[in-house]
Amino acid sequence: MKYAYYPGCSLQESAHEFDVSVRAVMDSLGVELVEIPDWTCCGASAAEPVSELMNYALPARNLALAERELAGLDVLAPCSACYLNLLKVNREVVGNKALHGRVNEALEACGLAYGGGVRVRHILDILVNDIGLEAIGGKVGRDLHGMRVAPYYGCQILRPYEVFDDPRKPVTMDIVLTAMGAEVHPWDMGARCCGASLMVTHPEVAMHSVESILGAAEGADAIATVCPLCQMNLEAYQHDAAAGGHHVPVLYLTQLMALAFGLEEPAVLLDTNMSLNGSTRAGIRSRAWRHEPSGEPEETRTEGI
Repeated sequence: MKYAYYPGCSLQESAHEFDVSVRAVMDSLGVELVEIPDWTCCGASAAEPVSELMNYALPARNLALAERELAGLDVLAPCSACYLNLLKVNREVVGNKALHGRVNEALEACGLAYGGGVRVRHILDILVNDIGLEAIGGKVGRDLHGMRVAPYYGCQILRPYEVFDDPRKPVTMDIVLTAMGAEVHPWDMGARCCGASLMVTHPEVAMHSVESILGAAEGADAIATVCPLCQMNLEAYQHDAAAGGHHVPVLYLTQLMALAFGLEEPAVLLDTNMSLNGSTRAGIRSRAWRHEPSGEPEETRTEGI
């Protein structure tokens, strides 16, 4: 399998561990990722209030590059905001003759045009529907048995477009975690909003959301997410929102997958997760490394941590 890869801006900076772990997991699964040449920002959440045309032209430029340079390949966009922005070009621009014409007129300035032939995919969609749970389970060298994980999807991969999962009761991350031996934490907060960029403009609103999510995750060993903004809100503001005593590691799903596949912590930048202190890292390690491929006793592996 081969995909055109759109990492997006966050995965190059604040969510670098997501990019590294996505590449590591896909490599382990035999999937080839070809980065879209000369890709640029998709506009994130900033372009839309500034300019309707910019809101569509920025993501369309990346799809036009993929269409021209990597013809025939689906685009994998791990970041939830990037996935949504790229997807909305196909949903709102393609088929709208007037808007499509305006977007292509803007793209003409850099020698591009988008015909609408690129399929945009999220990593959960690809993991479940292309790679499959059998292949994922077959790569597990250290199963996550005994580890309870709360799957947190956030909003943008589920709404407003229903593509590969139920926007009200999503299950794709749940079944991937189960395939690796983890126990899924029972909760109803997986599709709730974390507050997103309201953490900057109206922090009191976003903080309430973060507190609710962290509180509902009580009893879980970790929260798994696939959204850089969600991960940042739940992790970076955890101390401020932890007045009720809630503290839980917030990891990218692909970091957990990489650990289950047998990769070491430095390979997925586990030390960059702010919500992992010494004791919580030891807890993650003792569970994720429960079944060491080498057969080394668990006591030896965790001694001194």
